[in-house]
Amino acid sequence: MRVLVIGAGALGGYYGACVVRAGGDVTFLVRAKRAEQLRRNGLQVVSPHGDFALQPKIIQASDLKEPYDVVLVGVKAYSLDDAMSQFAPAVGANTMVLPILNGLKHVDALTARFGAARVLGGLANVSAGLDGDGRVVQFMANQTIVFGEIKGPLSERALALEKLLKVPGINVRASEAIMQDMWEKFVQLSTLAGITCLMRASVGDILAVPNGEQSIFRLFAECCAVATASGFEPRAAFVEFDRKLFTTLDSPLKASMLRDIERGSMTEAEHILGDMANRARSLGIDTPLLDLARAHVAAYEVGRRRAAS
Repeated sequence: MRVLVIGAGALGGYYGACVVRAGGDVTFLVRAKRAEQLRRNGLQVVSPHGDFALQPKIIQASDLKEPYDVVLVGVKAYSLDDAMSQFAPAVGANTMVLPILNGLKHVDALTARFGAARVLGGLANVSAGLDGDGRVVQFMANQTIVFGEIKGPLSERALALEKLLKVPGINVRASEAIMQDMWEKFVQLSTLAGITCLMRASVGDILAVPNGEQSIFRLFAECCAVATASGFEPRAAFVEFDRKLFTTLDSPLKASMLRDIERGSMTEAEHILGDMANRARSLGIDTPLLDLARAHVAAYEVGRRRAAS
């Protein structure tokens, strides 16, 4: 399969590099500045599993003329509209569009643009970011991709894609219940982003203060209630996993949203916290801690925009 990875940031850069290292046919769609950086330094990955570097195939939007078999979309939510316009020529009749963005809102945008038949559901669990030199830095050992048909059972194309992505550095799973998986990730991320941004601290530091653990699980309960009312009650195994995740003493875990705040960048707050809160309102569910976290990051965004202007 010919794969087009949209961008070469934390998500696309990491997963795309792993497939290239295993011999896959991968091209990265990048902007001019990132293209020059990659030509100069290569695509470098710093990982707990071992560092590596490679010289990737890159392309810019003006040169994109033909369809690919797979388009892997891992951009930030606020960049999706622009990205869709750029990679549209790569989407043919049989192209699989695999988004691994955070949240859920992007699924509707992609299906409206390219048709439901082309769009898979997907999620990624990897803690990574770009450093000042443009290297992809994996902060923790997790490195999972889960995907599947939004409606219907596992398909031959999904199983073929699973085989393609089953390479060192990626734990891949084709799912028969991808919307359930995505909702559970949405709950986890809303909790993690909400509490670490609100407290401006890692999970370990939050656990070290009075009422820290209770605050985490109050927010977790609010998000679980929204998922349940939406028809996707979190499964027992997921709840147990997150209970351990959120009670690990001295954990350095923090949401990428908080990392964005720490470096003064734009966040995906409305795509994640805002969307979860809006769904709660429409369902008549009270989410006071989620609402406070949303307001906190929204106030940061107002200040950031004021400073920029």
